[in-house]
Amino acid sequence: VQLQASGGGLVQPGGSLRLSCTAPGFALSYYTIAWFRQAPGKEREGVSCRSRSDGKINYPDSVRGRFAISRDTAKNTEYLQMNSLKPDDTAVYYCAASLFARCSLIPDDYEYWGQGTLVTVSS
Repeated sequence: VQLQASGGGLVQPGGSLRLSCTAPGFALSYYTIAWFRQAPGKEREGVSCRSRSDGKINYPDSVRGRFAISRDTAKNTEYLQMNSLKPDDTAVYYCAASLFARCSLIPDDYEYWGQGTLVTVSS
């Protein structure tokens, strides 16, 4: 499964961005999908996930209430809407997919990864 993440860029603190994840030739709805981020010198952190079995969604406390994962099944695209962005949100953001049924924010639970898209929050 080849995942493609896009939509990153430079945004001011308090601003918003929407990231997109596609997988040409593969139905994303068949997989558990997650978004991760990795800032320089830091470990990869899960910021959202959606279970393939029951649609359960999870977020860590660091982004809950600001980030939202969603899907457009017709476009076979998963989105990450990011609002009220902070400089600490600066990172490379990745989408990942797994055949594992459970929504997980652990990187090792995902078999397939996109190339990442850079989000920079700065004034």
